[in-house]
Amino acid sequence: MTTILRLPGEPAELTLPALLLRNAEDHPDLPALSWRTGTGELGGPWTTRTWREVRRTVGVLAAGYAALGVRRGEHVLMMLGNRPEHWLTDLALTHLGAVPVTVYGTAAPEQIAHIARHSRARFAVVEGAREVALWEPLTADPDMPLDRLVVVEAAAAGPHRTYGSLHASGARLFDPDAFEKTWRETSADDPLTVVYTSGTTGDPKGVRITHRNVLLNAVALDAVVDLPDHVEHICYLPFAHIAERMLGIYLSVFRASHVHLCPDPGVVAASARELHPAQFFGVPRVWEKLAAALRAALSGLPDEQRRAVEDAAEVARARVTCQERGERPDPDLEAAYTRAKQEVLDPILALAGFERLVWTASASAPMPLDVVRFWAGFGIAIMDAWGLTETTGVATTNHPGAFRLGSVGRPLTGVEVKIAADGEILVRGATVFDGYLRADGGVDPACDADGWFATGDIGRLDEDGYLWLTDRKKEMIVTSTGKNVSPALVENALKEHPLVGQAFAHGDGRSYLVALLVLDPDTAPAWARAHGIDTAGDSALADHPAVREEIARAVESANARLNRTEQIKRYRVLTGEWGPETGELTPSLKLRRRVVRERYAAELDSLYA
Repeated sequence: MTTILRLPGEPAELTLPALLLRNAEDHPDLPALSWRTGTGELGGPWTTRTWREVRRTVGVLAAGYAALGVRRGEHVLMMLGNRPEHWLTDLALTHLGAVPVTVYGTAAPEQIAHIARHSRARFAVVEGAREVALWEPLTADPDMPLDRLVVVEAAAAGPHRTYGSLHASGARLFDPDAFEKTWRETSADDPLTVVYTSGTTGDPKGVRITHRNVLLNAVALDAVVDLPDHVEHICYLPFAHIAERMLGIYLSVFRASHVHLCPDPGVVAASARELHPAQFFGVPRVWEKLAAALRAALSGLPDEQRRAVEDAAEVARARVTCQERGERPDPDLEAAYTRAKQEVLDPILALAGFERLVWTASASAPMPLDVVRFWAGFGIAIMDAWGLTETTGVATTNHPGAFRLGSVGRPLTGVEVKIAADGEILVRGATVFDGYLRADGGVDPACDADGWFATGDIGRLDEDGYLWLTDRKKEMIVTSTGKNVSPALVENALKEHPLVGQAFAHGDGRSYLVALLVLDPDTAPAWARAHGIDTAGDSALADHPAVREEIARAVESANARLNRTEQIKRYRVLTGEWGPETGELTPSLKLRRRVVRERYAAELDSLYA
């Protein structure tokens, strides 16, 4: 398992370039970055660069961007997928002392314009024709500071500079002495990035994060996460999200990990089947979808095999429950689990590429407890964590030595958490950001006089110091009778039935709650086939009497676990999964409640008719 890598200085004074130099010196021939090119579901064979090669390429690109005119301290925007040009450009800009800022690929034109104007960026690095069409008008706008594009896909570049030509000029101009001198002028207090929150409402806010924020967070996380040396990481979430910035760039440099770039989140399951990772991170929706796919596969097994899986799962859950209590499983349970794991569970997990997992984690939103229990039945205890962009990602986390399923764990070293009188979670510590970026380049502090940051999340701390999330403060439903209801609590109860893939609870200012339910695109067809129902079309499936009866039972079952105010009185079943592309989810897969309310206003109003 993990050995302590050499730190080239005090953690609070380190910078990311110092760690990249450490990797090139201490682990020059270890793989650092792999990606695919070509066609097909996964693409062609892997291309891999070592840490020595990565640092050399970063130096060449830094020379190219410097020749383009990029200066220390200025923001450079990027709209690229998870591809090597993105990852390497990010590090190259950091070595120049510039501030890389990734914009979500799903951002609307007005959001892109807001970020370009607010960040005062002169340069943007974009992927191809689609991105050029979005960004080119901004370069022609006299009110915009943006005036230069670098385009990765040469065929789409037109009059703009290509990434290939920039790399070529950097190779000609690269001066090793100048490169070393430039990055050493960066201090731990300097901004490492600005992350514009995707925002469920309003314009995105620019969260400025320093080298010190990131590296102290990395040190604290590494103290509670026991991983193999130079562990691999499947990098599939957008770099505009703090989670993938930490996991796919910063922690990977800190740990000298091996990053596998996965540009299409839709093939992350296929990538896991190929790579068999030792660690895997997914926001709750990812774990839900993986569980739904596995459930659908298990439903097709013969009865005898299915019963064997269920029996093995009970043994695995009993062992996880024992660990959760901080107890060592007795010899009989441990022996039963070893047999169940070897004979039943591992062969199934191997089909998903998950039999080697030693660390599984989730964050971003409350994890449905039934999904946690499902994975516990395979011996996988998902270590739920919590944090925000403003806390440089993780602020609290579970870990194998101390966890409570359903909670988001205890604070990391250096982080304090307390609950305000109204239930809001307050945080302070060295990994909390120093403020929101202003349009004039300054920073608006976001903490009170004592250093506490109000997170906007509602939660509670139990007697053992574990944090339990309730909901977002602004998203709490207040009924016409004055009762407060957590929509996430209600929605997770509804989603415990495998037919329900997504749910939206509604009732602000109303006398009772209603819900929109979306059939799970993986589980619903499998359930229908098992019940002899024709699955010719999703809309027909949603209207089928047997499906409607089962959904009614699902709502009744959820209501039985909710108090009277939280119960769903009426609902509508929808087809067509919600996603970032259709606008109902943020790029980090959180529900955009305002969008859903507006898009389905007629359906919601009809439920009160």
